[in-house]
Amino acid sequence: MSLIPSFFGNRGSSSIIDPFSWDPFEGFPFSGQLANASGPAREVSSFAGARIDWKETPEAHVFRADVPGLKKEEVKVEVEEGRVLQISGERNKEQEEKNDKWHRVERSSGKFLRRFRLPENAKLEEVKANMENGVLTVTVPKVEVKKPEVKAIDISG
Repeated sequence: MSLIPSFFGNRGSSSIIDPFSWDPFEGFPFSGQLANASGPAREVSSFAGARIDWKETPEAHVFRADVPGLKKEEVKVEVEEGRVLQISGERNKEQEEKNDKWHRVERSSGKFLRRFRLPENAKLEEVKANMENGVLTVTVPKVEVKKPEVKAIDISG
């Protein structure tokens, strides 16, 4: 007898519920596509976890990406048509020696690609990127918005 009936479908005769043994998206058109993907889709998904923060200051839009272990030559920052900032890179797998015996492999490898549409106030020609201690910082200055002058009018009468 199952503890939770029909919510999770028929997952076998076991009465023990294992939340990691079922696909919550089963039956959807994209179900399992990424897990079974090959080629570029699989490569991007394997290291797609490049975490990026985007904050806006009065002077600029600032993006910070955690890319530990990558050299600046392995990361690419581009501004595409339509004000799209693209940050991409690749972490290669470690070379395996014939006599090596791996006990655990947890570090991810593969490609990553993130895109952000920049707002109208971004100065695309002045984008700067810096990498320090595994953190990529991309600074996109903002166009200075001039406040309209307010002229006081004397009221006669």
